[in-house]
Amino acid sequence: MNEIFDPLNLLLMGLAVFILFRLRSVLGKRTGNERPPFDPYSKPENPNEQSNDQDNVIQMPGQTAPQPDAPQEAAPDNDVVIDKVAPEGSALNSALKQILSVDQSFEPEPFLQGARAAYEMIVMAFAEGDKKALKNLLSKDVYEGFVSAIEDRERRGETIESTFVGIDKAEIVEAALKGTTAQVTVKIHSQLISATRDKNGDVVDGDPAKVSEVVDIWTFARDTSSRDPNWKLVATESAE
Repeated sequence: MNEIFDPLNLLLMGLAVFILFRLRSVLGKRTGNERPPFDPYSKPENPNEQSNDQDNVIQMPGQTAPQPDAPQEAAPDNDVVIDKVAPEGSALNSALKQILSVDQSFEPEPFLQGARAAYEMIVMAFAEGDKKALKNLLSKDVYEGFVSAIEDRERRGETIESTFVGIDKAEIVEAALKGTTAQVTVKIHSQLISATRDKNGDVVDGDPAKVSEVVDIWTFARDTSSRDPNWKLVATESAE
């Protein structure tokens, strides 16, 4: 029994108590409110619950994680934006501002981006005879005209081979507000490879090996009183 109180044992016991005391002072005490250890392979207890922890945000390619304390940029002055598209005091400038007065969401640059995308979709859908795709992009009158041309082509046994190379330039050249209907006309300079073949496979129009410069003037319209934000093609013409 006396061996317990051996000086060496007492020294070791004292050292152990000192180390334990230092550990508690550094690591602190558990209170029961600590977060559990992070397990990257574990599933959340509630899959429908979204965490507000910024560490759980997964950045998509090409995007920058938002900074919670960063000041918000002021919204652009659309009047100033329109002045950059059309000279102040011009008829086009006045017409675009009329449209803006009834449709605060209208912005020339995003509109042109949409017009460019619609142009490619419509050109390719017409070449492929895709009536379903055309129906959502064209007004009733224009749609009927496109369908008629597609059906005439099919009756003759003709097919179109078309490759969309790209759009060199797209600019707003006219605009008008007719009642609640906004109309914006865009001049589009594009490059296409297109050839029409007859039922025997012979080329009857175009050239399958040549890039052609095409200039089209298309008018898009939207009822500003409608909740539908989409514009539809209401008129087309080719520029000389």
